[in-house]
Amino acid sequence: MTDFTATRAAFQIPEGLVYLDGNSLGPLPKAAPDRLQRMMTDEWGQSLIGGWNDHGWMAMPRALGDRIGRLIGAEAGHTVLGDTLSIKVFQALAAAIRMRPDRRVILSDTGNFPSDLYMAEGLVGLLGDGYALKTVAPEEVEAAIDEGVAAILITEVDYRTGRRHDMARLTRAAHDAGALAIWDLAHSAGALPVRVADEGADFAVGCTYKFLNSGPGGPAFIYVAPRHAEVAEPALAGWLGHQKPFAFDLHYAPGAGIERMRVGTPPVLQMASLEAALDIWDTVDMDALRARALELGDRFIAGVEAACPDLVLATPREHVRRGSQVSFRHREAYAVMQALIARGVVGDFRAPDILRFGITPLYIGEAEIDAAVDTLVAILRDGAWDRPEYRTRKAVT
Repeated sequence: MTDFTATRAAFQIPEGLVYLDGNSLGPLPKAAPDRLQRMMTDEWGQSLIGGWNDHGWMAMPRALGDRIGRLIGAEAGHTVLGDTLSIKVFQALAAAIRMRPDRRVILSDTGNFPSDLYMAEGLVGLLGDGYALKTVAPEEVEAAIDEGVAAILITEVDYRTGRRHDMARLTRAAHDAGALAIWDLAHSAGALPVRVADEGADFAVGCTYKFLNSGPGGPAFIYVAPRHAEVAEPALAGWLGHQKPFAFDLHYAPGAGIERMRVGTPPVLQMASLEAALDIWDTVDMDALRARALELGDRFIAGVEAACPDLVLATPREHVRRGSQVSFRHREAYAVMQALIARGVVGDFRAPDILRFGITPLYIGEAEIDAAVDTLVAILRDGAWDRPEYRTRKAVT
């Protein structure tokens, strides 16, 4: 079991704030500032460049990768950390395309995060020669997998609605058609139990600054199934993905297994922050987390629907089809969310009309859910959202 009272105490949440945006940026682990301070003063400050050897900085991407690997159901030694999520998406796509040289299609869906689609568009544009990105409605992915598809690129949980794809089913369908399956876990890792090994994923990628609480701009991770570890060829052949980085050979030779998926210098400060967060995650049972998140999500849905007829639920009601967020539609969703934030309830807006609320049991309980419902009801009842300052779009929505 997981002690959610203890995990709640491990995060810094401003007094009086109801934070339902951990699916966009997780809050600060209380231990992170001290961990960063020690890293800067005791490690970087005292050891300088010697820190790479003396304090194990170079090994952190693999060590932290395995700790994330536990949360996504990966085999030990097959997850590595570093760079950004878009970079990892590109690496996985490029490797998959090379492994299916007789095929020309990357298949995704219209609910995917746009950045993933941008990476795919950029790759097929570079390749030319008939390569294409094909997108279909989320519910049409399985039927669209055919012998021309090299890989499917699917985000397990839709960033807007919280709709969850069936990883096992779609991966099996891809394999039956001879294609590979790449899964983006940006809204899954730390949100719900993921079983990339058991469900046959070929590649998986994800970020750490959302549910995993590494901080703004925290590094991404990539998983490569053991069966592909020695054959997957990363198009981004970076220095630290070389088999002998400090031999400084002029020609690339891929590192062993997951090491070849490293690209640039590890972001040590960000990884120190992630270490502090993973100390909390090491105490969490993912099945217990999932049960609690669904319970809180149901409570939120029931409360809102009972009192807010103007809101339309965008998130699936069925537990098996739902991630760890609840989204509602409203014609003035941006203004409504700004009014909520002004009253201390922080969620976010996603175009064109989504009010999005992250359900994160590590630091959210019934009291926060009920307070959010009460505040939302009051704002809609009184029309408090209908003010010029709430309609003005900020740079980050």
